Amino acid sequence: MRQKLVIANWKMHGNLALNKQLLAACTEKLSSLKNVDVVVCVPYPYLAQAQSMLQNTSIAWGAQNLSKDSDGPFTGEVSANMLKDFGATHVIIGHSERATAYCESDENIATKFMQAKTHGLIPILCVGETLIEREAGVMQMVVAKQLDTIINTYGASVFAGTIISYEPIWAIGTGLAASAEQAQSMHKFIRDKVAEYDQTAASQLKILYGGSVNPQNAVQLFSMQDIDGGLIGKCSLNAQEFEGICQAAVR
Repeated sequence: MRQKLVIANWKMHGNLALNKQLLAACTEKLSSLKNVDVVVCVPYPYLAQAQSMLQNTSIAWGAQNLSKDSDGPFTGEVSANMLKDFGATHVIIGHSERATAYCESDENIATKFMQAKTHGLIPILCVGETLIEREAGVMQMVVAKQLDTIINTYGASVFAGTIISYEPIWAIGTGLAASAEQAQSMHKFIRDKVAEYDQTAASQLKILYGGSVNPQNAVQLFSMQDIDGGLIGKCSLNAQEFEGICQAAVR
């Protein structure tokens, strides 16, 4: 049975003082939780702070993006090895907010996914559809295309030990979460898609739900067979709400 996983995505929020309060509160509230793994993905400048405050605790930390290149003349980029210098274990890949604003292609995202894998980081691959695509009934086609880019280039075995976060774009930051049944249906589709090529990888793959998760809807979402936890945005900035979501994962 796959252990539940809850990941905080702080996005572009925080400062040294607020982060200190939030990390201290999370460490205090979550240190005694069993049967759930917790990761906090912070903005690049705060990786050192996360490392300082979270090392020797049960909470891991990671980043929200990385370069598709290992090193070189790429001003402003941050490599996988740079993230590892600060103890990062996870990295978010292809979040829709980045893919939309910075025109990241599926091919670019696939390359970043393999950069993370190659350098020993656990990629958190974000996939999902827009509201128009869901209403048109092509949501599975959209998500399949995102997965196929990686499968066709690197093979399905690369998904073993990694994470996919299903994030319907229409639910991110809107307060309109997918129903547990909608989410479970897509999670099963994703796992079955990987299993077509590699059943072992599919069984080891953790699939999280992201998109307006809160302590109330998390209980039902996390009870679904193929929902292995959540990638949490807004509620991860509130220690009490984030604890409630992690508690739901334990149940």
